[in-house]
Amino acid sequence: MSAEPSAPRPRTGVWLVGARGSVATTVVVGCAAVAAGLHPATGMVTETAPFSDCGLPPLASLVFGGHDTVDCPLPKRAEALVAGRVLPHGLPSAVHSELAAADREIRSGGPLPGDSRSDEELIESFAADIREFVRRGGLARAVVVNVASTEPVATGDPSTLPASSLYAAAALRAGCPYVNFTPSTGLHHPSLHAAASGSGLPYAGRDGKTGQTLLRSVLGPMFAQRALAVRAWSGTNLLGGGDGAALADPGAAAAKNAGKERVLTDTLGSVPEGEVHIDDVPALGDWKTAWDHIAFDGFLGSRMVLQTIWQGCDSALAAPLVLDLARLTARAHETGLSGPLPELGFYFKDPDPGSPSALAEQYAELVGFAGRLRAAR
Repeated sequence: MSAEPSAPRPRTGVWLVGARGSVATTVVVGCAAVAAGLHPATGMVTETAPFSDCGLPPLASLVFGGHDTVDCPLPKRAEALVAGRVLPHGLPSAVHSELAAADREIRSGGPLPGDSRSDEELIESFAADIREFVRRGGLARAVVVNVASTEPVATGDPSTLPASSLYAAAALRAGCPYVNFTPSTGLHHPSLHAAASGSGLPYAGRDGKTGQTLLRSVLGPMFAQRALAVRAWSGTNLLGGGDGAALADPGAAAAKNAGKERVLTDTLGSVPEGEVHIDDVPALGDWKTAWDHIAFDGFLGSRMVLQTIWQGCDSALAAPLVLDLARLTARAHETGLSGPLPELGFYFKDPDPGSPSALAEQYAELVGFAGRLRAAR
């Protein structure tokens, strides 16, 4: 007698705010490519040994949709990323059906100029889009991940929600876990605290840690542990693409830099001299260069310098982290966890309260979290 075929695992939705941007497009292409065996899961921590048997949704079970205010189809966006050396030549064609399927699930975001809808109307509209996505796909659940461009720090009426907070509120209303991969306000808006804490949903983050701050979270503890006195720590970021244009706004740059500086304060125990500067260089496209100059004192007052240069493709650095976070948060929801997830601080410049700031300690917390998820099977 032949064995009964095992029931297919329920599918999990990933609703991306900024769904036609470089990061989101790379997420969709990368998930399809890795699931099909076309490329290895390089950069995906959840595909390493400590995360096996944790009950994470398989990559092949992820279904994508999202909100955006632009209308460039995902297959065309992917071809533009090939031209910019972000994606390998031929890969968008190989996963065209997955890109087209995700593109059909993208809905118009907002608020756009001239949009007269109230915050409440926008939240309900966005939430309805997410609920319909879950219903249409017969999904077990969906995780909302904000990967949109950084918005400036709000300076107007504090009762008016910025766009990132409208989407975050919509996620809660739709009954979906929420991850903020940007420095934007999201769930951190004071008027959303009660809704978040009473939602019974897990949520995580602010601002994905992909390059310069990743290095800082390693080097800061090194100086502290070796009792080397850091006198000054200055940095410069050169980047193009949508992020470069968004961060040319001083308010948006200030929001981005806050997380970079917080890591140094937390790991060094003091604030060194120096600032981080962000320059928009459109010719760089999706590539970025981050330079740090660290002045420190050694034994008997000898003055020394460490300089680092990080050159990378922002979308290729971010996409595997977004997939990790979507899978981990979906599994946390499945096991009944709720509230902030400081155990995911490994991924963020501005982690939830209770997370350490040093990368090694954050990784240990993450592995411990994987053990909790495994025990819940």
